[in-house]
Amino acid sequence: MIIINRLLAIVSRKTLLFFLLLQLPVLSQIKIYSIEEAIDTALTNNRDITISKLNVNKAGAAVSEAFGYALPSLDLSGGFTHFLKKPKTSFPDFEALLTNATYNILFDEGVIPEDDSKYLPMDNKLQTFAQANNFQTDLTLTQVLFNSAVFEGIGASQIYYDLAKSELSNQVSKTVLSVKKSFYNVLIAKEVLKITQASFTNADDNFNNVKALYKEGMVSEFDRLQAEVRVENIRPALLQVENLLVNALNAFKITLGINQNDSIDVAGEFVYKPFENIDESALIDEALSANYDLKSLDLKKQVDKAFIQLDVAEYWPSLATFGNYTYAGSSDNWDYQNYSSFTVGLNLSINLWKGNRTKNKVEQSTISYKQTEEQYLLLKDYTTINVKSKILELKRVQSLLDVQSRTIEVAERAYNIAKIRYSEGAGSQLELQNADEDLRQARLNRVQSVHSYLIAVFELEQILGRTNPKYFTFYNELKD
Repeated sequence: MIIINRLLAIVSRKTLLFFLLLQLPVLSQIKIYSIEEAIDTALTNNRDITISKLNVNKAGAAVSEAFGYALPSLDLSGGFTHFLKKPKTSFPDFEALLTNATYNILFDEGVIPEDDSKYLPMDNKLQTFAQANNFQTDLTLTQVLFNSAVFEGIGASQIYYDLAKSELSNQVSKTVLSVKKSFYNVLIAKEVLKITQASFTNADDNFNNVKALYKEGMVSEFDRLQAEVRVENIRPALLQVENLLVNALNAFKITLGINQNDSIDVAGEFVYKPFENIDESALIDEALSANYDLKSLDLKKQVDKAFIQLDVAEYWPSLATFGNYTYAGSSDNWDYQNYSSFTVGLNLSINLWKGNRTKNKVEQSTISYKQTEEQYLLLKDYTTINVKSKILELKRVQSLLDVQSRTIEVAERAYNIAKIRYSEGAGSQLELQNADEDLRQARLNRVQSVHSYLIAVFELEQILGRTNPKYFTFYNELKD
């Protein structure tokens, strides 16, 4: 029997080891993200950034296209025709004309006696002058000398390119902010879980101690019941916080653009650093000059203004020079008679009236410009209010954090005193429970305040355009 028990013990240990080894690959697959790794991953996977990058490439191609309109244009064209039935034209009868002319000479020279009946009637008849097979090749060189739309288009395309790059920077900045917020949402969920677990551990340890004392008859059944109820009251909160952490991780995966089935975690901590130089007027000026949304909208306003000039350009004349070389030939029997020609000249065109279409286009583009200008002014007001709001939030949280640090110390001291009092029989379970609840709430308040402070700092920095330049290095090839 002893041998059998030993064998069973060995088998059990090997089985346990086998299952632990099976779990090792699963554990090793958990990806731990630092804040920098998370930002790099999001910048690589974010589809909005990919779309913005494609818009920059598209705008760059538009700039090259606009320059192309100012360069010479060389066109080659050719054609071949074969008449199945030749075209005919009503024309004087050449046969009658030659016959009559011949008789007229003969009569005048007295070669033959004059006889008017020899003359043929002079009527028109259908005749063809075309040959069955014809080809023609043209080589044309055209150079625009003056076209206001071409020159305005070059400037407009460059501004549009700058706008696309600004939108890309704006999207990168917003993505960085989004990652930071999601990252710290996971961190606060982990901190809240840690605090709740600590409270649950305290309650569970206390319950075990009370049960032991109850068995010895040193405490009442009421105390034992109170300790048990305290454990069970914390358990739902613990489960709720665990679900909160799972949801925060899932939201973090979406922000990173990774698979929801991936196992991930974050590595970081809450570090409270007071925001330096909270000078409201200076921060507002910085935001109004560096905010990415404002920069993009200002460039959008410049694009709309350039479109006005493009529409106005239709009022101006267009002047171009051209040269044309033609090589052609024709034949009825594939025995071509070829010829060539070369011409140069100037082409001037100006529209005199288009049914007021140009006037209405200018009016529409002007209205679009005014709309963008109003949006820009509205965004400036909103940015100013936003900066003020974030500054108030920072000041509020800063004033709380100093007090909350002291509150945690007091709560920890009160909890330790309550434990001692209860162990000495001078305190009660209710007193201990209240002290633990106060300690847990003080720690939660502190963590939530630090989280709110950090989020407010991240949002304020994004409004101020303070996104770290290193996050744009991935797109260096798109910048001047």
